[in-house]
Amino acid sequence: MQLTDLTTLISITISILLIFLFLAGALYVIRRVRYGRSAETMDEMEGHEFEYFCADLLEKQGFTEVEVTRGSGDFGVDILAEKDGVTYAVQCKRYHGPVGVDAVLKTYAGRDYYGRMVGAVMTNQYFTSPAVEAAGKLRILLWDRGFVDSMMEEE
Repeated sequence: MQLTDLTTLISITISILLIFLFLAGALYVIRRVRYGRSAETMDEMEGHEFEYFCADLLEKQGFTEVEVTRGSGDFGVDILAEKDGVTYAVQCKRYHGPVGVDAVLKTYAGRDYYGRMVGAVMTNQYFTSPAVEAAGKLRILLWDRGFVDSMMEEE
């Protein structure tokens, strides 16, 4: 075998390897974007990114007419959706600590503003005792990290 033949063989092998690595990387990115992000990356998202993450998760759970509201002036509601004839107003809270009563109160107001049947607060964290108490009295659903994690597992 001549040196030029060996060089050509090595070049072809490297090219094939690079193409394979590129395709594997592209597949990884597509899966990550399409099939959602892990619980760990959920904690790293920006607020608006988390809203779209929650909207995608609701769609995968069978919600229809899922719409992310505009960022400001949304009256405490980030997502409007419907499931089995029931309309929802959902506030998304990507926090580093417990979610307080303010989120429940805003969701209560936003639910009525948008004329929705059910209000829910969806978070990557858990809720304070006052938030749980207020949600019970105001009939607001609380979808905490455990609930969101279980939704992600069902995908």
